[in-house]
Formats: sequence, structure tokens, C-alpha cells
Amino acid sequence: MEVSSSSKKEMEQPHVVVIDDCRATRMIITLLFKKFSCKVTNAESGFEALEILGLSDDKQTSVNDNKIPKVDMISTDYNMPGMNGYELLKKIKQESSTMKDVPVVIVSSNNDPTLINK
Repeated sequence: MEVSSSSKKEMEQPHVVVIDDCRATRMIITLLFKKFSCKVTNAESGFEALEILGLSDDKQTSVNDNKIPKVDMISTDYNMPGMNGYELLKKIKQESSTMKDVPVVIVSSNNDPTLINK
């Protein structure tokens, strides 16, 4: 089976998951990644991101890393209602062996040195 060049290009696109509760910020970050030919999946909350990644708590079965979509990078806001960015990343890294090495960018307007070090 031969893959067309447009399909090859789509398959080679880095996949970035962008998580932010602010729609405007999500759109800006998405546009930046798309400018560099990335495939972008958006989530409005940590809980939605876990669903997208196949890691939500309401799953009936245990996590199967083969069903988790390939993700090349995660960009998340730190300050979000319900689950902050740090809690989200801890959960992702604990529950998925394939996502442990995925690079992460945490975005925050908070200038607290303790938070930055964490």
C-alpha cells in the first residue's frame, strides 16, 4: 500500500496537545504551533486532556499505552480550575509509560519563584 505525499506529511507532523482554560490563549498557542506545521489537539481542562490521552478516571479498563495517541509535546497552563498543570502532568507521567519522556511546556503568568522551581 502506497501512502500519498499529503498523507505522509500529515503522518510526520509533530502532535502537540495544548491545554488551557482560556480560549484566547489556547488559540494563540495553537496558531503558533500550526505555523510550524504541527498537528494540534486542544483541551479546555486537565480532565479533558486526560480523556483525549485515554487516561481519564472514568475508564472501565486499565490504561493500555497502545491506545494513547502519539503525542510529541504537551503545552499546559499552570493555573486552571479543577486540576492545575502540575497535577495534570504528574497524572500523565504516572499512568502512561509511553508519555514519560514527552517534553512539556508549562505556561503561566505567575512569577512566584517557588512555583517556577516546582
